[in-house]
Amino acid sequence: METPFMTGMVVAAAAYAGRYGIQAWQAFKARPAGMRKFYEGEFHATMNKREAALILGVRTTTPTDKIKEAHRRVMVANHPDAGGSHYLASKINEAKDMMLGKSKGSGSAF
Repeated sequence: METPFMTGMVVAAAAYAGRYGIQAWQAFKARPAGMRKFYEGEFHATMNKREAALILGVRTTTPTDKIKEAHRRVMVANHPDAGGSHYLASKINEAKDMMLGKSKGSGSAF
């Protein structure tokens, strides 16, 4: 008598887990565009702090060590030696300089 009961419990648990998984996947696919990981807009002629923060994927009030960590992460993904663009690399470096207060936003080589 216990075997059919346990089998029923296992089947019910699997059905609930599958239902939860499907709902989580649908919610993940339907997330708004604002929750994307990287900046997908055009670059402005002169970079401001907001644009620099979007490029690095940080907030405008992020501490210095987190800015350097974010710069390293984004630069590894877009470095020219690894097939990335020289233009994007210069914009990423400009964004780091802007966030650290080293430039006024017109330091791009392009």
